[in-house]
Amino acid sequence: MMTRMRAGSGLAGSGLAGSGLAGSCLAWCRATAAAVLLSVLVAAPPALAQARPGAPPGEYDFYVLALSWSPSFCEATSERTSRSMQCAGDRPFHFVVHGLWPQFHRGFPEYCQVPAPVLENRTVSAMLDIMPAPGLVRHQWSKHGTCSGARSAAAYFTQVRQARAKVRIPAEYETIAEPRMVTPDEVEEAFVRVNPGLTREMIAVQCDQRRLREVRICIGRDMNFTACQEVDRRACRRDQLVMPPVRPGRS
Repeated sequence: MMTRMRAGSGLAGSGLAGSGLAGSCLAWCRATAAAVLLSVLVAAPPALAQARPGAPPGEYDFYVLALSWSPSFCEATSERTSRSMQCAGDRPFHFVVHGLWPQFHRGFPEYCQVPAPVLENRTVSAMLDIMPAPGLVRHQWSKHGTCSGARSAAAYFTQVRQARAKVRIPAEYETIAEPRMVTPDEVEEAFVRVNPGLTREMIAVQCDQRRLREVRICIGRDMNFTACQEVDRRACRRDQLVMPPVRPGRS
């Protein structure tokens, strides 16, 4: 992965006394303006990738497997999830599947069939061990699964499970009992270390204002890891993040 360029302070402006120096400082002013513009571009977040609703199903370049850090989701949405399976059920969750998203090298398809083909309840139920919210499963099928070109919803979610099975979660993130401070680079390196064939150009960490939110891993149509420059560019730029602890399970 490219070296992260963290947000920095802008270049402070300075004035020149007197009114007769405008011509003599023209080159200096231009150089200063260019430096200020460069600092703004470095500090600003990258533009979001462009969505392409209604693209032909099956036309995409690769997948992004989005793995959500469940404790961050539950902490951020505590009022809305106080009774949910994911945040208040018997089983404690660490990284869960947010989705498997078809991607272009620039942009991504979404909602490729409206209305989406029927998603049977048994298919939803079968995914709850790795996607612990029925609403999430249904939404991912409508928004992303319909763009996969899979012959059915069941076939798409078989691909989701296949992609998830390919990725090994680093052991240090399976049993976090207290809040842990990490860096995006540290998390990426941990995943690279335990997943043969994965490199830093194939993975990106996502965050909110202070928490690690997701790890996104790029996977080719052949289900092998693949580089993804655009996903990499939109990675978290913060220096440090907190990983809220995994809640205790219930006996």
